[in-house]
Amino acid sequence: MPPSSTVEAPLRASTTAARPSASAAETSAPYTLPDLVCFAHLHWDFVWQRPQHLLSRFAEHGRVFYVEDAFYHADDLIEPHIEIKERQNGLKVVVAHLPQRLRHDEAAADQAQFELLSQFFNEQGLTNYVFWYYTPMALGKSRHFQPVLTVYDCMDELAAFKFAPPELKKRELELFEKADLVFTGGQTLYEAKREQHADAHAFPSSIDKAHFGQARGPLAEPADQAGIAHPRIGFFGVVDERLDIELLRALSQQHPKWQFVIIGPVVKIDPAILPRTPNVHYLGGKDYKELPSYLKGWDVATLLFADNESTKFISPTKTPEYLAAGNPVVSTPIRDVVRPYGDLNLVQIADNPADFGKAIEKALTQRDDADWRQRTDAYLATISWDQTWQAMVGLMQQRLAAKTPDAATTTQAGAPLVETKVSEVPLPPASAN
Repeated sequence: MPPSSTVEAPLRASTTAARPSASAAETSAPYTLPDLVCFAHLHWDFVWQRPQHLLSRFAEHGRVFYVEDAFYHADDLIEPHIEIKERQNGLKVVVAHLPQRLRHDEAAADQAQFELLSQFFNEQGLTNYVFWYYTPMALGKSRHFQPVLTVYDCMDELAAFKFAPPELKKRELELFEKADLVFTGGQTLYEAKREQHADAHAFPSSIDKAHFGQARGPLAEPADQAGIAHPRIGFFGVVDERLDIELLRALSQQHPKWQFVIIGPVVKIDPAILPRTPNVHYLGGKDYKELPSYLKGWDVATLLFADNESTKFISPTKTPEYLAAGNPVVSTPIRDVVRPYGDLNLVQIADNPADFGKAIEKALTQRDDADWRQRTDAYLATISWDQTWQAMVGLMQQRLAAKTPDAATTTQAGAPLVETKVSEVPLPPASAN
């Protein structure tokens, strides 16, 4: 998922904000952990994906604070302050608001956020807490706190993404030193990160089967898709540098009777470079709860990912989501799709327009294949976000118990909120204008 260095108002007001399904968790396993503070580069209200699946489950059992990137104002009329927004299961989204003068002074901006978070932690009584990182860049504002446990949930190779901060690789090395546990968003990413951390664990993309399984039952056709002819070849996800634009262009030109439905916000790339043939339909971002109704109307689902540095380590969540909806799937040869889905002959793999077209032709008949349906459902029965979350909790409890027998349940009396020595970075003065 793309890193975000600054938060802009249009993005924060995006209508693509996602919501969880009614069945946020299939089971409810009791557990005890300290408060959880997550540092993320993804906005909670943007697209419902791995962080939301996991942290909404944590929030069912305890306090969760989701710290987003700072929001920079266009002027210096405001003083640094924190905004709190309550979301699913009482989870609190924490956003630091900073004046324009700090936008290009990273050290001062980090110091301002550190001071805001220190005050917020005191106000909330946060003295016994786990830090959960999605971005190493958050160390700038958080490295001086003293969590009882540090988890790095490495869901992507962020350094390979477009516009990645130059400091990201260096910060990740620092985070590896601090982390007690490293979770990875896929097997390929695990194979890379296990060389950098002794306690790394692979947790590939999982599935909310009940939510996406709705596509197998009666659902109303969305109005903006209803008028599109069949066969429909679909894709949903963020449309960015990972999308194989030339593959989409070639397929749409070579198969004019196929209708290509693309769902998702366009970010980090110029929309003008996208194919504009009459049979390609860009429907924009959709709410998470709406996705099953779109999937139900597709004949084949695709993973149109390019072969580049940004896709080398991805483990697309949409693979099991497509399958849970009952859709045949064709994908480019992303390693974490080939293993296991291609190897198990659940998803067809093709690496060029001609072969991809042939695979779609085969997939158009696959719904009648009872053996494929049975094997697909048998595999999906082995994975779920609940199982992933519970396994993560188990590892966290083990590491806490190894540190101190009562660390998971007892606040250390008198423990300092932060290290006693903190480097102070003076904030630039407010503009006189």
